[in-house]
Amino acid sequence: MSNMQFSRGFNPFVLIFCLVVVAPAISADVAILRTDYYQKTCPDFHKIVREAVTTKQVQQPTTAAGTLRLFFHDCFLEGCDASVLIATNSFNKAERDDDLNDSLPGDAFDIVTRIKTALELSCPGVVSCADILAQATRDLVTMVGGPYFEVKLGRKDGFESKAHKVRGNVPMANQTVPDIHGIFKKNGFSLREMVALSGAHTIGFSHCKEFADRLYGSKADKEINPRFAAALKDLCKNHTVDDTIAAFNDVMTPGKFDNMYFKNLKRGLGLLASDHILIKDNSTKPFVDLYATNETAFFEDFARAMEKLGTVGVKGDKEGEVRRRCDHFNNLNV
Repeated sequence: MSNMQFSRGFNPFVLIFCLVVVAPAISADVAILRTDYYQKTCPDFHKIVREAVTTKQVQQPTTAAGTLRLFFHDCFLEGCDASVLIATNSFNKAERDDDLNDSLPGDAFDIVTRIKTALELSCPGVVSCADILAQATRDLVTMVGGPYFEVKLGRKDGFESKAHKVRGNVPMANQTVPDIHGIFKKNGFSLREMVALSGAHTIGFSHCKEFADRLYGSKADKEINPRFAAALKDLCKNHTVDDTIAAFNDVMTPGKFDNMYFKNLKRGLGLLASDHILIKDNSTKPFVDLYATNETAFFEDFARAMEKLGTVGVKGDKEGEVRRRCDHFNNLNV
């Protein structure tokens, strides 16, 4: 108090009264996340998740990349509330069935289902699907060599999943840096964080239809490494009749989380147009250059960005629920 001066006529008791009266009015149903959220209510939570993801990743090595992508798509629309897991029914076309989400991998949905089933046996009705997806993503990323990052828990599962809301909230392969950053920015991410999170493409794959326009015809991208382009043309030659054909995002070390993605961009080995523009645009090139030469910097920035991603739009008790099944709202008519 000795360093604080009050104007003449100031009554500190009025301030105290205002704080007491106003504080409840401005407080919202914001989820308070913490790492030990399930310590008492579901003490085996971490063990069950870890065992499930280990088994699944061994069985299907693309699970890590798929789950990371699923988590990103979930958090960027309606926040990290497991809305992307909801299945379409006669009342509602859900997020996962929008065209931009139709390539989300089944293995990612499957690992969440496996974990949910195990948790419902151990601690029924306690763990949200949103928390399962967040924790599974971190465990899988670290399994394939990525950085450890803290996952705070306590999210609730949202009450809405609308396919028509996907477009404009999820980046597309043919967008410009300003367009993509606009989507990231409205979720609170800087340009540097956007580039760091783009490094998730160091694992996983993309379907030919997402980059075929860079390969064929008069508008083919001349900046793709020629040998890489030739291999992709051969791989994707039948993509119009078989839309399952895909290529690794990182052709050099596709199963390892490292900084090779950024090294590839400098060699003309970026798969998607949205990858390649990161090295072309003057606003993002410095970050690509940094991460290509300094994997530690990439890992540190990626870890911080992932912690931040996990807090986007989280729901509290009044805004969400703990679903009994991750693909259905508890009230099936919602």
